[in-house]
This record gives sequence, C-alpha cells and structure tokens, in this order.
Amino acid sequence: MQAVQVLARPETIPGPAEAALGLAPYLDVVRQGFIVFERGRLVLCTGPARELVGGFGLPDRPSLRQALHTLCRLLPLRRNALFAQVRRALERCEGLAFEILRAGLTFEIGIQPFGPSRGACQGWTITVEDVTLRRAAEIAASERARLDPLTGLPNRLHLRERLEDALVQVETSDGTCAVLLVDLDRFKPVNDTLGHAIGDALLAKVADRLSATLRPSDTVARIGGDEFVVVQHGVTDLEETRVLARRIVDLIGRTYMIEGQLLTIGASVGVAVAPRDGTDADRLLKCADLALYRAKLDGRGAFRFFEAEMDARMQARRRLELDIRQALGRREFSLHYQPQLNLENDRVTGCEALLRWHHPERGMVPPGEFIPLAEEIGLIVPIGEWVIRQACRDAVTWPAAITVAVNVSPAQFKGDRLVEVIVSALAGSGLPASRLEIEITEGVLLQENERTLRTLHRLRALGIRVSMDDFGTGYSSLSYLRSFPFDKIKIDRSFVADITQKPDGDAVIRAIAGLGRSLGMTTVAEGVETEDQMRRIRAEGCTDVQGYLVSRPIPAEALLALFTDLGPHGLAQA
Repeated sequence: MQAVQVLARPETIPGPAEAALGLAPYLDVVRQGFIVFERGRLVLCTGPARELVGGFGLPDRPSLRQALHTLCRLLPLRRNALFAQVRRALERCEGLAFEILRAGLTFEIGIQPFGPSRGACQGWTITVEDVTLRRAAEIAASERARLDPLTGLPNRLHLRERLEDALVQVETSDGTCAVLLVDLDRFKPVNDTLGHAIGDALLAKVADRLSATLRPSDTVARIGGDEFVVVQHGVTDLEETRVLARRIVDLIGRTYMIEGQLLTIGASVGVAVAPRDGTDADRLLKCADLALYRAKLDGRGAFRFFEAEMDARMQARRRLELDIRQALGRREFSLHYQPQLNLENDRVTGCEALLRWHHPERGMVPPGEFIPLAEEIGLIVPIGEWVIRQACRDAVTWPAAITVAVNVSPAQFKGDRLVEVIVSALAGSGLPASRLEIEITEGVLLQENERTLRTLHRLRALGIRVSMDDFGTGYSSLSYLRSFPFDKIKIDRSFVADITQKPDGDAVIRAIAGLGRSLGMTTVAEGVETEDQMRRIRAEGCTDVQGYLVSRPIPAEALLALFTDLGPHGLAQA
C-alpha cells in the first residue's frame, strides 16, 4: 500500500498541492518527511513523516495551527518564544526552522510557505527529519576540536572557555583564580636528537604528571609545542598556588623512562592571579607569560609570580627592540678595537673588533643589553655581516702585519651566507684572508656540528684564521680542539681573574697554555688588567694577552695613534 496519505481529492486542489500530489510516489522514498497544508487543511503526509511524527501526539487530521501548536509544545525550555516566532512567521508569510527532542531523538522541523500573494499564503509545507546521528557527530567533532590530539588535554580554545568560566566565578563570588603558564626546559634537544616520536611520548608523560597533581576542579591545557597552562580555581590563599607551582617544577624535573631512554627535562612556570593581575583571559595570560620570561632569565627550573615592574621592563625591551631594528639603517653602530700583545716580543699583533651602539637619546648602550636581544629577534645576522665588512675596511688601513678578529654568532653559522659574505668583504676591502680571524664560542659548535665544521674548514681553506673564544667555560671545549685545528684559543677572563685570587688559579692557566703549546696553537689570556696578572701569565707560558693593561677598546681612528705611541717595541713590524 502506498505510504503517502492523500487527504484531499486532487481535482479540488489547485496548483502547488496538486503538484505535490503528483510527486507523491517519489516523496515517499525521501528521508525527510513532508506534510503539506493548503488553506489550513492537511492535504498530504508522506510515509516518513507519519513514521517520524507518530509519537508527537498529533490528531489524525490536524489543521495547520493544531500541528504547529503540538510541535511547539515539545520544546519546554523556550515554548513561549517559539510560539511567538511561529505567529510572526504565519503573519508575515516567512519560513521558520527549529529542533525538538523526543524519546532521546533530535528532529529538525522546517516550515516554508508556498504561493504567497499580497501578504497571504496559499499553503505551508512542513519538513521533518531525524538529525540525531548528525547532531551527535557534530558534537563529537566539536569536542575533538577543543582537545589536543596528542595529550587529550583541553587545547587553547577549550582553555579559554574554562578560563572565562573561572573569571565569571571570580567576579560573582569575590574569589581568586590563578593561571600558571608552564614551559618545558631542555625539551628541544630531546626532540632534535631522539626524534619527534620520543618527543611526543615525553609530552604525553608530562601531561599525565600535570593532570595527576591537580584537583578535579582545576584545568590543565596544552596550548602548543611544549607549553601548558594550568587554571587553579577557587584559590583562597596564594600559598596554595605557590605550593602548586613548586610541585609542578619538581614533578616535571624528575627523570622519565621512554622506550629505554632515560630523559631529564625541566620546567619554568609563570604565575598570574585574578583579580589582582587582571580580570580578563588575555591580560592574565600576558602577565603569566611575563612572569615565565622572568623565571627563564633567572636560570630556568623555577617559578615566578607576575609583578607590575615586569610589564614595565617588557615595554622597555620592546622599545629597545624597535630601536635596534632602526639602528643599522641610521648608522648608529660603530666598531671599537682592542689590541692583542704578543708576550715574546711585546708587540701588537692583532686587534679584536667589538661592536658599539651610540643611541641618539640613550647614549652608549652596553653590548650586554643589545647583543643578546639582537640574537633573540634574528637581527644579529645582518648586524654581523655589517661588522665583518666594516672590520675588513678598517683593517686594510693598518700596518700589514696586524690582523683583525671578528666574533661570529651561532645564528650566522645557521645560514648559508657566511662564507659568501666573508669572501665578499675581503674582495671589497682588499684585505688579505690571512689577516682576518674568526672567533667562535662553543655555542657555535653545539648547533649542527657537522655542518659547522664544514664551514670552518672552508674558511681555513681560504686562509682565514679561526680561534675559540671563552675557552674553558663550556662542557666540551677539549673535545672540540680534537675535532677542528684551531689557530688560537682565548682563555676566558674568569680564569685570569682567578690567577691572583685562588690558590689553583695559576695551575689552570698553566694547563691551558701547555695544551695550546703542544697543539701548536696561540694562547691569548683575556681580561689582563694588572701588572701582577701580566707577570704570572708570562710565567705560565701564554703567548699573547688582551685587556685594559694593554689598551681599552678604542675607535678605529684612534688605533693609528696608539700604534705610533707604542713605537717599535709595541708594534709588530711589517
């Protein structure tokens, strides 16, 4: 038997309804149910419609108003509002859609007019569709979109929702909540050396430890990379937050065993508290980030609470960053040079180029303030290129036996332009390659060791000298002497200071000088400031010295005068 129920004779039904009846055999196989009313009377109800609305409590042959009234009654939470919407739709001859819940199922109801003329409608079509599975899939997808796929923790989107809820509670109950921004220390080396699979497993372990240390009312989220955020609800005493931050640092710093690998990382934590530090999510996260930055500056593996001066320092840092970006174009940088004295003949054999920044308003900005920032924001590469070119232009005007030493940062070795820039600088200035010396620290060799060594060998092949700066302060200085034949090792100034202050100070200098002598390398003691230091360093066998006792760093134009003042006993003759 045909499932479509025809409730009016086709010959009595004009236009649209007649067309609907003509489509009746086809409408019966459509998943949606169709109910057609004309002039308020039910004229068509398809089989799927009868099946879907069977439990709605509709009369056998309802009028349009009876049908709409019954459907509206199935929405207990907003029944009155829906009644008003339906009335407006009928009066204005406009369509309407809504959902109803019945027996654990979700139905989508659509009401559309047909044949509107002069503000009146000839009839109405009601569509009924079971959208239970679709809505369930949408809800599941929405939940997945709010969770981090790796750890199963809330992601940034979900965190914001939880944090907003916590802030509403703070506002309504005069309570407190804390935001703890957690950043993993030493995670990147694990990821880089052991692979992303181990890194991902480590992140999952960290997530488990964080979840285990929290109360059910608290929230922990992973917001990307190796950063996590903890929202501590209902804080009554800041000591609770202090205890939690300390526990997080301790737990994350304990050893992990992953696929047979023993791994140790750490955590730095920045803490912001509402309402003291802010009452909106963005402000609190910003304050926590500033506190985290301070924790890292203080040595990592620690936690810090936000303080107002942190924001002031960060604003000052941003202004300094903007000034650095403009300084190169404005030609505010200059080079000063510090001579190195050979102890065998008491003659100047070379000078180290040192970057200086004369700001038009700040005056001379200490290198310790702007060079680390330039490295952090990626400007050290163009600045370093300028230093190489300017040092070569200056050195070509010196006596032919005087070399110039230029410090090269790890960032410059990461790129592919270093050798090209140096060759260009030598060619443009006319300085022989043998008079240029590149100084590197252990930090250069720690990054992409094989690639760095290839670059160093290319420089040596050009005739450029290479020295290791700050020797003895790193973990692997000795092993690097075996991996590359340096021309010179520079003994860090801290050992020179110890020579007159510690009983074993002489022994360290003696050992490094002996090592350099056995390897055929020049040894330069940095930071020599007193005659006593000079006497002891001579006695221990160093070949060269550098420091205020010889000369402070001076501008290029003052070097020639210095060479003249030193005369034949202080100048290496060509």
